[in-house]
Amino acid sequence: MKKILILHTGGTISMAEDESGHVSPNAVNPLTQLVLPSTKIEIVSEDIFNLPSPHITLEHMLTLKNRITTAFGEGFDGIVITHGTDTLEETAFFLDSTIQRGKPIIITGAMRSSNELGTDGIYNLQTAIRVAADDDSHDRGVLVVMNDEIHSARYVTKTHTTNVSTFQTPTHGPLGLLTKDKIFYFHRDSENQHLDIHSVSGKVPIVKCYAGMNGEIFDLLDVTTLDGLVLEALGAGNIPPAASHSLERIIEAQVPIVLVSRCFNGIAEPVYDYDGGGSQLHQAGVMFAPEVNSQKARIKLVIGLNAGVQDLPHFMEN
Repeated sequence: MKKILILHTGGTISMAEDESGHVSPNAVNPLTQLVLPSTKIEIVSEDIFNLPSPHITLEHMLTLKNRITTAFGEGFDGIVITHGTDTLEETAFFLDSTIQRGKPIIITGAMRSSNELGTDGIYNLQTAIRVAADDDSHDRGVLVVMNDEIHSARYVTKTHTTNVSTFQTPTHGPLGLLTKDKIFYFHRDSENQHLDIHSVSGKVPIVKCYAGMNGEIFDLLDVTTLDGLVLEALGAGNIPPAASHSLERIIEAQVPIVLVSRCFNGIAEPVYDYDGGGSQLHQAGVMFAPEVNSQKARIKLVIGLNAGVQDLPHFMEN
């Protein structure tokens, strides 16, 4: 019999809607009161947090990572995490980047609270448990399971504010799906690099670029307190010329700068050789992070800094 640990962190999946339509956390997580219909799986539940996902920090993610590592040493065969959807992809990516592949780690959530009509929380939890107990889920990294789909933590992102099918994987598509009785995997994504860190310190903001950007935002940044910077650039990886000139001060201060595209699909790469173009930025020392969005690039840079990675460009660009 498989032994699965469910770690509840809060979020909409554990909240309730009041008479006015406002959704807020419960004093007691309703998911811990569920009796799930399973005779083949031993389930243990823990409330590790009870937080809306915008309240989740990197320190919470590190606590979660440490609990998962301990749980595998206690003989659990898989982990299911319930999480708010706003920052779910960031927690999933953090865990995928800091825990070696092996036993299944599944993250799920809900777009409708526990007492709303058509609530999806209980169903998503049940399907997540099924995936965690499936032998074919081993060595696939952290998986996000919602709406009968299985996604890689490395690439999945929230795409809609309210729709139950909000989690999608641009460019690649889902790794698999669930039917009533079976689990199907279509492919296996490439191995992500894992670093076992013990701290998550570092000031790494994200700046989104836009037409007519003049660099004033970069001028406001104090390079003496900055540990890194993530740029969400235009197109394949370009920024307006005035902004690129202001960026030179940060580059000269040897602050690690990582660039991703603000585009929903595709890969950022240094192609254009003009003032503010990606080719010139890359030559100046800006690192390009392929196939991740800005919030995940930030997490990856923080992990690299706390792990003491010497070759940051190779780490960030692979």
